[in-house]
Amino acid sequence: MATSQPTLPLGEGFSESRSGESASRPLADRMRPTSLDEFVGQEHLLGEDGPLRQLAERGVVHSMVLWGPPGTGKTTLAKLLADAAEARWQSLSAVLAGIKDVRTAIEDARAVPDRVTVLFIDEVHRFNKAQQDAFLPHVENGTVTFIGATTENPSFEVNSALLSRTRVYVLKPLEPAHIEVLLHRAAARDLEVELSDDGVRELLAVADGDARRALNTLEVAVQLAAGTVEAGHVLEASGRTYRRFDKGGDAFYEQISALHKAVRGSAPDAALYWLARMLDGGCDPLYVARRLVRMASEDIGNADPRGLQLAIDAWDAFRRLGSPEGELALAQAVLYLASAPKSNKIEEAFLRAMAYVRESPSHPVPLRLRNAPTKLMDELGHGRGYRYAHAEEGAYAAGERYFPDEMPDVRFYEPTDQGLEARIADRLARLEERDRAARRSDR
Repeated sequence: MATSQPTLPLGEGFSESRSGESASRPLADRMRPTSLDEFVGQEHLLGEDGPLRQLAERGVVHSMVLWGPPGTGKTTLAKLLADAAEARWQSLSAVLAGIKDVRTAIEDARAVPDRVTVLFIDEVHRFNKAQQDAFLPHVENGTVTFIGATTENPSFEVNSALLSRTRVYVLKPLEPAHIEVLLHRAAARDLEVELSDDGVRELLAVADGDARRALNTLEVAVQLAAGTVEAGHVLEASGRTYRRFDKGGDAFYEQISALHKAVRGSAPDAALYWLARMLDGGCDPLYVARRLVRMASEDIGNADPRGLQLAIDAWDAFRRLGSPEGELALAQAVLYLASAPKSNKIEEAFLRAMAYVRESPSHPVPLRLRNAPTKLMDELGHGRGYRYAHAEEGAYAAGERYFPDEMPDVRFYEPTDQGLEARIADRLARLEERDRAARRSDR
């Protein structure tokens, strides 16, 4: 199925309008492509040497998972691959279907054993383990060829047994040039309107890589325009548009990861960018505030203890002011944390201590370190021999041990030479030398 033109995507699979087609169907649906040559985007899969292009040219289809953001063509691509293989098409939505629906689809496939049946599950990540297990044996024995579509990472959302019997293809967000092709195609062939340059730019901003969103917004904008679609029509049609951001989904964790890494990497401008992306996408600002507190301890720590207080203050400020005024406090905290000296030694020390405790016996507290609030405890020796640090030189009991007597001295905390922690390291080194001197004199 060679093509003489580049494969330009019709997003979630969009084709040209047909005469007599119902105008009540959404524009994105009316514009679904009927062949791979009409498809826009995903050149890494559908280019001349792309794996899915080669499958289609051979007229075969195998079980697969199509993973990508909304509006990138997953559903349409699956249907076109099934058509190229002359396979029967059965489609279920994991949002609406249950095990009973899967079983019915399997029985329908068994009724025509002489044909390949493609069972397409949209949003397969919505199926739980039991629902995914229901069609696993029928994929194994060839009753159906499974194609799943998901916006979530299949490594986490698709059963490992099912995943091992499929191949994962990653679809990329559509580039602005791809979506612009779709917009002009729809405007000329279906809507018969003109698009201003500003209108196109605004549609591309609204789309954020999602062709379905772009086309459906265009359709509403056309109803508001008188001939030419301008930027104002698009803004009115779209209202406030949240970017591609699914709270709890992959984009959520990818962006908070990027924010955290930018703070850790002392890149304040990049950190501010990811903060803006998350807030623009509809992320709960209080979630960001909680994460900033974590970053302050994990990545700045004692190199600048003020970072923790500032993060807590920003959290409190947002709770008092709300959005959008309180978001400025979050931005202040992000910029401070990203600009501050860095140390991860608190986290490292804590993890070392926790690991040591889990792997060691529960040694008793030495008697000298115990309180003696009762006469009996005093008679048993609680607190006897304890050295009150404030009563000694420099408020430090040189040579004293605070670990259990059965346990050796262990170093968990290794301060860096960054910020205040460098001074902490110097002081601990001086105290350690006093300990060694005191213990030498006791021999």
